[in-house]
Amino acid sequence: MNVSIFELFKIGVGPSSSHTVGPMRAGRAFVLAAAEAGMLTQAHRIQIDLYGSLALTGKGHGTDLAVLLGVQGEAPDQIDPDRIPQMMAEIRRHHQLYLGGAHRIGFNEPQDLVFHYLETLPYHPNGMRFSLWDANKKNLFTETYYSIGGGFIVNEKEIGKSRAETKAPVPYPFSTGKELLDHCKKTGLSIAQIMLENEKAWHTEAEVKAWALKIWSVMQACIERGCTEAGILPGGLKVKRRAHIVKEKLLEQEKAGLARDEMNWINLYALAVNEENAAGGRVVTAPTNGAAGIIPAVLNYYLHFTPNGGDAEILTFLLTATAIGILFKEGASISAAEMGCQGEVGVACSMAAAALTAVWGGTPWQVENAAEMGIEHNLGLTCDPVGGLVQIPCIERNTMGSVQAVNCAKLALMGDGTHVVSLDDAIKAMKQTGHDMKDQYKETSKGGLAIAVNQPAC
Repeated sequence: MNVSIFELFKIGVGPSSSHTVGPMRAGRAFVLAAAEAGMLTQAHRIQIDLYGSLALTGKGHGTDLAVLLGVQGEAPDQIDPDRIPQMMAEIRRHHQLYLGGAHRIGFNEPQDLVFHYLETLPYHPNGMRFSLWDANKKNLFTETYYSIGGGFIVNEKEIGKSRAETKAPVPYPFSTGKELLDHCKKTGLSIAQIMLENEKAWHTEAEVKAWALKIWSVMQACIERGCTEAGILPGGLKVKRRAHIVKEKLLEQEKAGLARDEMNWINLYALAVNEENAAGGRVVTAPTNGAAGIIPAVLNYYLHFTPNGGDAEILTFLLTATAIGILFKEGASISAAEMGCQGEVGVACSMAAAALTAVWGGTPWQVENAAEMGIEHNLGLTCDPVGGLVQIPCIERNTMGSVQAVNCAKLALMGDGTHVVSLDDAIKAMKQTGHDMKDQYKETSKGGLAIAVNQPAC
């Protein structure tokens, strides 16, 4: 186990963790590495090459914005989403970039930002290469990065290296569900308690709790803003924001004396988050942006519909979700470009189902059962964004994953945790299904709904 709650849940901007958050982090990492090598101030030109899925759906997913802002030194957890349009307008109006926020160079977008629609780099479908050149057209510095899902990035030098080599060992290492449950059985600790003990190898308990509550505060703010914003989402599909309308209708129903409609409140929370994501707003990768609405929707549902939920339950929920997310990241992938949407919405559904089961008092075995159901019934889910935008079917798909997660938790709690297909087996099945899935169904906008509605990829 080498992934922390601090890494799995990242604060960033929409619309995509793999196509926006990861590339922005890569661009920033590149200029920092170039500066450390003493090459940044000699640069006269930069060239950024985007490959595979980053090229095919890059413009619809904001990859062009992300890499340019990244090389200007912006970080996804620090940038003000409301300023992004102005910052991009300045770059394009003046045809200049400020590398690292300071070193000015000219910028010719058609020449310096290249989309390789027919070429994929060997390690991962989300590949990008950054190169600096001096005034004599001599190459100064080049790095290749891969955005591997959930905002995680690796460069070519890091491929195949274990992150465990650079991190302190944890008391309860695990990479499979069986190993995790064995720790629970031997110690009597819950999954969340196992995670907390491991986190304490890297952070203080106070830091872990503070981060969990900070993550939740960002999720809450995202829900609240999504419930108030109106208008049309960017990108050309003319998708209307409707969370605010749904909220008004639900409040009217309750004012009229009708019973609270739990399912539609869950739908509302997920819609709010994913409309914010589609608009390029502040979101938390959970574990990705494309599936960012599910965990906030289910946790918000729990807090509003279960008595006495507080900070302790928020921590339990997010630590349990992290443990399940680690299993998918270790055993398969959380990248839609590799797995299709089963690797995003399917994984988020599994994480949320497990976490809800835990805060509802489930045993570790019931938690694992809920997680297994969450992914089992999302196997084969395609990633086919219409127009290359994280809108159709992505926004509604989060509502489906949220409601399904609640149902998985309820069903798991009706049993004793014993079941035929283990979570490990389901993760293996997801990985194999993702490898067998044709590329047009893996975040390329070349198949499924993306083609059926006759919208060109952006």
